Amino acid sequence: MVASTPLPRTLDAWLKQLDGQVLPIAAHHHQQVRRALGDSRRSLREIADLMQDSPALVLSVLREANSKGSALGEAAESLETALNRLGLKRAEDLLARLPARATSDIPQPLRQIQLISQHATYQANGLFAARLARLWQEIHWGSLLFLSPVWTLLAAYPHLFEAWEQRVLVKGEPPVKVEREMLGVSLFELCLGLAERWRLPAWITQGYRLLIDDRRLLAKALHLARHDEPLRQQQGLDADPVLQRWLTQPANSILLANILAVSAHNAWSGQHTRRWHGLTSLYLQLPVAELQQQIHQNAAHSARQLDTTGLWHPAQALLWPWDARHFQPPKATPAPQTTDWRQLCTQLLAQPSAFSNVQQLTGCARQAVQAAGLPRLVMLLADRTHSRLQVQQHAGVAANAVGMTLDPTQSQVLRRLLQKPAQLRLTPANVAQFSALLPGDLKALLPSEHLLIRSLASNDRVVMLLFADLEGKPITDAIVQAFTKTTQCIERALDTFSKRQR
Repeated sequence: MVASTPLPRTLDAWLKQLDGQVLPIAAHHHQQVRRALGDSRRSLREIADLMQDSPALVLSVLREANSKGSALGEAAESLETALNRLGLKRAEDLLARLPARATSDIPQPLRQIQLISQHATYQANGLFAARLARLWQEIHWGSLLFLSPVWTLLAAYPHLFEAWEQRVLVKGEPPVKVEREMLGVSLFELCLGLAERWRLPAWITQGYRLLIDDRRLLAKALHLARHDEPLRQQQGLDADPVLQRWLTQPANSILLANILAVSAHNAWSGQHTRRWHGLTSLYLQLPVAELQQQIHQNAAHSARQLDTTGLWHPAQALLWPWDARHFQPPKATPAPQTTDWRQLCTQLLAQPSAFSNVQQLTGCARQAVQAAGLPRLVMLLADRTHSRLQVQQHAGVAANAVGMTLDPTQSQVLRRLLQKPAQLRLTPANVAQFSALLPGDLKALLPSEHLLIRSLASNDRVVMLLFADLEGKPITDAIVQAFTKTTQCIERALDTFSKRQR
C-alpha cells in the first residue's frame, strides 16, 4: 500500500548494508573514553578496560583496526592489540565519528542483545578462562564479539528482535524457518559473512562454520552428552576419534558460552538449555549439577556488574520457580462481545439511518469497534478537500486527543489512506517500514507495534480514518475479521446516512 524500502533478501545485499552500519555509543561511555584518550597518564591497558564497558565501541575499534586500509596484514584479535595498531590519535578520530546517544535513545533490542553478549563473556571467563589461562584473551574477546554481527542487524532493524522472540521463544517455531522468512537468508551465514569481512577473531568464524557446515558433528556431541553416565560417554568418545578431538578444541568455549547465555534468556530449565548444559558438562568433564551451580553464580555476578536498566537479565529468574519462563505464551484474547457487537452492527445497518447527526453515528461506530475486541481507538474525520483530519471519536487514549487535528500532507501513509478505502495491519515484522511515515502525535496516542488501520468511505470517497489496537498486545486473526466486518457496517451506515431526507 505504501512505498517503502524492503529488507534485503540476499546475502550480498545484507552484507553490503550491514558492513557499514554505525553503532551508537551510550553518551556517558563516549565521554569517559574521550577523556581517557586525552589523558597522557592512561595506559593502553587502562583505556581498553574502560572501553570494554561499551560492546559497540569494542567492535568499532576492532573493525577500524582490521579494515583493509590497515598497514599490517594480520588481524588484531584483542582490543589492546587494536588500540596499539590504531594509535591514540586515530582512536580519537574514530570516537568522534561514532554517535553518542542517551541510553534511552538507543534501541532497546540493541541494548538487550549486547547485554546477552556481556553475559556470555562472564560465562566464558567463569567456566573456561581459569582452565585455559594462557588463552584468556581469545576467550574473553571472542565470547564478547561472537554475536556482534547481530548487533548491527538490530541497530538497523530493531523490530526483528521482538518478532524473533515471539515466534521462536513463545510460539516455538523452528529458528531456521523464522530466519528465512524474516531475512531471506540463514542468520548464521550472515553472521559468518560479516565476521569474515570485519576480520573478527578466528574463533568466531570457526564457531559459525561449525554451526553451518558441521551440524552433524554437533548433533552427535549433543546426543552423547544426554547420557549421564561418564563411562558410557567415554566409550562413545573412544569409538569416535573425530568427536573426541573436537571436544578438546579451546575455540568451542566461546560458542558454548554464547549458547548458554542465549538459551538462558528464556528459561534455565528449558529443554534447549538442558541440552547445552549437558554438552558443556561433557566438554569440561564436570558433573551437570556442579556445572549448573557455576553457571548460576556467573549469571548472578554479571547481573551485579552490568547495567541492566530497562533490560532483562536471566539472573532475575533464579529467584523464580524452576519451571518458570521469561516468555509466556500469550494469554487468550478476550472474545468479542458478540451480543453487544451484533446489536450495534444492526443499528449501523438500519434502513433508514437510525442517526440524526454524525456524532451519533461515529459514537455507535466507536462502541462497535470496542465490542469487536479493540478497546483503544482513534477515529479521524476528513474535511472535503482532504487537507485536514480531526479526531471525531476516541477511546482508551490520552485526553489530549480531544480536538486534535492532523495535516495529512505531512504523512505518506495518511495520504495513501485518503486516496481510496484500504486496510493495513501493523505487526513487529512490518512496523519499521510504516512507523516513520505516521505523524508523531498519532503514534503518541497509540504507541503500539500491533495496530489496525482502516480508511472508511462514503459513496466511494474516503471520509474517515480509523486506528485501533488491543492496548499494544498482539491482535488475533479472529479480532481482525471482526474489525473488518465492523468497518464494513460503518461504511454502510455512512452511505445510508448521506442519503437520508434532510
